[in-house]
Amino acid sequence: MKRFTELVAETAERVKELFPWDLEEIMQQREIMLLDVREPYEYEAMHIAGSINVPRGVLETACEYDYEETLPELVEARDKEIVIVCRSGNRSVFVCDVMQQMGYSNVSSLKTGLRGWADYEQPLLNTKGSSVSEDDADDYFAPNLRPEQLSSSYK
Repeated sequence: MKRFTELVAETAERVKELFPWDLEEIMQQREIMLLDVREPYEYEAMHIAGSINVPRGVLETACEYDYEETLPELVEARDKEIVIVCRSGNRSVFVCDVMQQMGYSNVSSLKTGLRGWADYEQPLLNTKGSSVSEDDADDYFAPNLRPEQLSSSYK
């Protein structure tokens, strides 16, 4: 049996990852597609300006025609530079791997995710388009585990 962290590490070997400072530089140089694969409520709380939201659960059908989730700009972006964003850089690794298998030729994962983007003090917007303060971002990304969610509670 493999643990989640092992699956992420194995998958990361097959995809390109960028650090927040790499993404900042790329965004200053050229137009790219930012694909945020978090859940809608996460995206509404805060996201990178210009990103589009396609939750991980509907990714594959959003990348193909003939589905209710189809997003034509994504279907037609197989050769476009796409950076995948999630909370911590784990979901985005899996998404990159799947999109490569689906024929996307230039996808990367934001290593450390939005948590790292916020730590690098880069701007985030809420659903109203207003800036999210660094303190609010720190609070949002702080771990919030209940005791029963900790592995030590099962020993």
